[in-house]
Order: sequence, then structure tokens, then C-alpha cells
Amino acid sequence: MAAGQSLSPDSGSNSTRPLRIGYAAGAFDLFHVGHLNILKHAKSQCDYLIAGVVSDEMLELTKGVTPVVPLVERLEIVRHISFVDEAVAEVVQDKLETWRQLRFDVFFKGDDWRGTPRGMHLEREFAAVGVDVVYFPYTVNTSSTILRRALDALTRPDAASRWQTRAIDGTS
Repeated sequence: MAAGQSLSPDSGSNSTRPLRIGYAAGAFDLFHVGHLNILKHAKSQCDYLIAGVVSDEMLELTKGVTPVVPLVERLEIVRHISFVDEAVAEVVQDKLETWRQLRFDVFFKGDDWRGTPRGMHLEREFAAVGVDVVYFPYTVNTSSTILRRALDALTRPDAASRWQTRAIDGTS
């Protein structure tokens, strides 16, 4: 579906109006309630939601993280979330290139990007092509990082003390 498409009377609308297409990207590894919240909030602000599931290679390149759940499985999980209209693999780092392929109207991002140089750059790039950037707060008590640490502690006896030391040192 491309930006600018219209809702027609056949789709349940009383008048023709532009369809607002949203894009929310994430690793969606170790899927948890924070992921669900972001997708739910994103869908509430658009007519059609595309979820970009970041590829294994992109996660390793951009975050230095190897996902626990492979891309094909993460895509299958996200594709079956009721708020998601379409799930695609995100295979490029450049969000503007992703926009050129998908033509969304609004980009959803975690609020940890708000006010940062990367976030401001993203806002400028998207403003130039008419895309709104909407930030959502992360779910504070749940994160993939916390889940990854718990799994690590369960599977590697030495990991629990290593994570605890990092947390105390502030290097986590």
C-alpha cells in the first residue's frame, strides 16, 4: 500500500480521504509487552500500520546484538499481531531509503531518540518529504535487554555475576 491512497466507500468510510500510513520499526526480539504497546499506540495514530522487523544482519551492524529469535520467526510473530496490517523485513540502515520503498506518512520511534542528534537528523530528513515523526515512551519495567540478561544468567552460571558487576559499575 502506498501513501496517498484513499479510503473509499467500499472500505467502510463515508467519504474519500487520504489513508494515513504508519511505520514502526524494531527488532521485536524476545517479544514482550513493550513491543505490543508500541504497535498498539502506533496503530491508534494511523489507518494502516507497517511494522519493520530489523534483520539479523542490521541488528548486528547497528547494535552489535545477535537476536535470540531469527528474523523469519520474528516476522511471523509480528505479522500476527492484530494492530499490524503488514510486516516487512528492514534490511537497510537508512530510514529515508525505507520510506522510498514503502511511502509511509508517519514514522514511530522510541522517545530515547527525541532531542538527540540522530533524532533531530531523522526529523529533518522526514520533514523534507512530508513524514511526521511521533515518539512513544518505552515500557519502563520490560525490555529485551533485561530479558536477554535473564536468559544469559539462566544458561551461563558465570553470567549473573558479570551482569551484576556491570550494573554496579554503570557499564551495562
